[in-house]
Amino acid sequence: MEKFEEIVKSEKPVLVDFFATWCGPCKMMHPILEELHSSIGEKARIITVDIDKNEGLAAAYRVQSVPTLMIFKNGELKWRETGVHSAADLEAALKTFY
Repeated sequence: MEKFEEIVKSEKPVLVDFFATWCGPCKMMHPILEELHSSIGEKARIITVDIDKNEGLAAAYRVQSVPTLMIFKNGELKWRETGVHSAADLEAALKTFY
């Protein structure tokens, strides 16, 4: 299994969805992320991180509410938002880092 730090060092942008299984808005994000993946293909990577199973990672990135979405490129945090976002909004954010 790849480590988070290795994944986000990619030259391709990586969208990280910090979520919790008990979170209603997080459940709304799942089909949105699938739609986004269909439209962007291999231009970027999308991963999900369960904050209850990865408390240290959530704390390291100061995730205080979920869903929290972040875009990394070459190991650097480039973009961060909290809440539910449309696939179009997320694609627009990712496009600036292709």
